[in-house]
Amino acid sequence: MMPFRPGRALPLAALAAFAATPALAAGPDLGQAQQQATNVTAIVMFAGFVIVTLFITYWAAKRTRSTADFYAAGGGITGFQNGLAIAGDYMSAASFLGISALVYASGYDGLIYSIGFLVGWPIIVTLMAERLRNLGKYTFADVVSYRFAQTPLRSLAAAGTLVVVAFYLIAQMVGAGQLIKLLFGLDYNVAVVLVGVLMVLYVTFGGMLATTWVQIIKAGLLLSGATLIAVLVLAQFGFDPTALFARAVQVHPNHDAIMLPGKIVSNPVDAISLGLALMFGTAGLPHILMRFFTVADAKEARKSVFWATTFIGYFYILTFIIGFGAITLVATNPEFLTGAVGSGLRGGNNMAAVWLAKAVGGDLLLGFISAVAFATILAVVSGLTLAGASAVSHDLYASVFRRGRVNERDELRVSKITTVVLGVVAIVLGIAFEKQNIAFMVGLAFAIAASANFPVLIVSMYWRGMTTLGAVVGGWLGLITAVTLTVLSSSIWEKVLLYPVGSAPFPYTAPALFSMPAAFLGVWLFSLLDRSERAKAERGRFEAQYIRSQTGIGAEGAASH
Repeated sequence: MMPFRPGRALPLAALAAFAATPALAAGPDLGQAQQQATNVTAIVMFAGFVIVTLFITYWAAKRTRSTADFYAAGGGITGFQNGLAIAGDYMSAASFLGISALVYASGYDGLIYSIGFLVGWPIIVTLMAERLRNLGKYTFADVVSYRFAQTPLRSLAAAGTLVVVAFYLIAQMVGAGQLIKLLFGLDYNVAVVLVGVLMVLYVTFGGMLATTWVQIIKAGLLLSGATLIAVLVLAQFGFDPTALFARAVQVHPNHDAIMLPGKIVSNPVDAISLGLALMFGTAGLPHILMRFFTVADAKEARKSVFWATTFIGYFYILTFIIGFGAITLVATNPEFLTGAVGSGLRGGNNMAAVWLAKAVGGDLLLGFISAVAFATILAVVSGLTLAGASAVSHDLYASVFRRGRVNERDELRVSKITTVVLGVVAIVLGIAFEKQNIAFMVGLAFAIAASANFPVLIVSMYWRGMTTLGAVVGGWLGLITAVTLTVLSSSIWEKVLLYPVGSAPFPYTAPALFSMPAAFLGVWLFSLLDRSERAKAERGRFEAQYIRSQTGIGAEGAASH
């Protein structure tokens, strides 16, 4: 158990796990959580959530008859609904518990991750949302392969998607097991199996429609719970935030230092690399990009990003208040500590928001927040599973292996089979990785999204000169570089492969500063070098792509809207 030392900097990869993974990674604070007494209130509330969402899945299953319904909810989700669903994908248990823990431990500096994530959304709304909706159908591979050779581009996009989804899913399942073990008192293996089974049910029978409404409900619960905690905290200080901050500075061992930056990421290379991964990784996450195909048109896509940014920004403000509230009301209360005041929190720093819920709202609010934390895992796992199933059935099976000569029934069947397989794999890996610190997997997922998916996607939409050769070389170069540098960094080299401390060949913890330029350079250089007839034809099709990206003429659903 780590003692309460708010000034202590945690490993960068571990911090990434707190903020980036949709479920808590088994990082240094959560560790191997000790099983707690059964929390009856939390279990009853979570059971209520499951019953409601299973009913939604039944309702959605009766309306899911085609691949368009399964992958994109038939394009019938409104901008507001989709914005709330995107926020649900983003406002994870780790965002809630992890960022609150960072603020609790480091004060102002704990917001570094939430700021990085939030800055990614203006990039999406200004550069990508409209073109994504007009050019794509079900997955972002539809966009990157619009005017290029289908087989190599879809294979690359599917590989990037599956790698990101795989690392995320392992983090989800391990985080789910440890979090539920801590909050609910259930056995780790039981928790992992429960999450896996529910995930398969949501996606297999309800598709994107059920997944979207599960996200919407979860986002509403999480926003409501976080708002209630923040209001109750501020009520303790007469709704005067300055009084809250002044009290936090007074009781914190580092006093005024908690209002200054620089304690978490002091290395400028790591800081820039981390920022790049957070900002541009967001724009390359497959389960986020899929959501732009669930709305009717580009206008609704822009609305989606507006509402998502609004909800997410508001949520991160709440985590700031919650983190400082925990400093004043939890760190000073022996009930929540392992020993005297100044010692570590029971369950680690990640429990700061949970114990704060009990401090201001008693066992009822504690049970509600615990149930919501579990619900967030289920919701985001469902979105990730759907993204992985779509990559296999739509990009690989239908487009690469069958070259488009496949009916909707067969493609839908492959997607559902893939969902079940992914569920089984996720459960097995979740159990196998129980005792591993999987923080590096989350950082790797964001780095790959920023290095392989984003460069190919953004250049394909904006540069006439891009060719299939450039896209394939650049994309694989970014993916391989991100994976290699992560393996050679201390995150894996020393903590997983157990080589001596300080022996890691790559001296930094975040690879995006190196892997992103490698991808862009590969796209640019090999596109320029490509003088083939196919390359000339691909450049010539840019005008048609541009017109569709701007007008939506010919886009999926254009005829009916």
